[in-house]
Amino acid sequence: GFTALPVVDDDGALVGIVTEADVLRGRVRPDPRSRPAADRPDPPRAVGEVMTVPVVTVRPGTDLAEVAALMVEHGRRALPVLDGDILAGIVTRRDLVRCLGRDDAGLAAEVRRRLALLDGPGHWTVVADAGLVTLAGHGSGPGTAASLAGAVPGVTAVHVTPGDPPDPDDAGPGR
Repeated sequence: GFTALPVVDDDGALVGIVTEADVLRGRVRPDPRSRPAADRPDPPRAVGEVMTVPVVTVRPGTDLAEVAALMVEHGRRALPVLDGDILAGIVTRRDLVRCLGRDDAGLAAEVRRRLALLDGPGHWTVVADAGLVTLAGHGSGPGTAASLAGAVPGVTAVHVTPGDPPDPDDAGPGR
């Protein structure tokens, strides 16, 4: 089920990445009628012979928009994540889609969680509708709240209404 795997040396340092395309390269033999057998090289037998180098990497705090841009720019489906020199994981296009494809209730919950870390719970009411997040309330300030909400993957725009948050008993879905 994996489409790409980081390759590390004996010390754990990242030295390459091997993808499905890397493994397939040279494994599918051309029709012998089109190329004499003597001209065909033997397929590679070791990861080091097929892995992609240099490796395009990201850090744990890299913005998802930058991750997506790097994937497109370099034609990669997955990027290793380095925390200093330590391999911390790998991020794939599927991971990006999962983040960006959140429903409105998921977006509202993540924005609410982040705002509660900043100001404590109860300072903001969050409503999400097709990626547009509306914030009502007060706390560290509308600009800070809007920036924090806008950084949540899947949020397309933020509208802030300063003032007291509405009564939570009146909140409907996605609030």
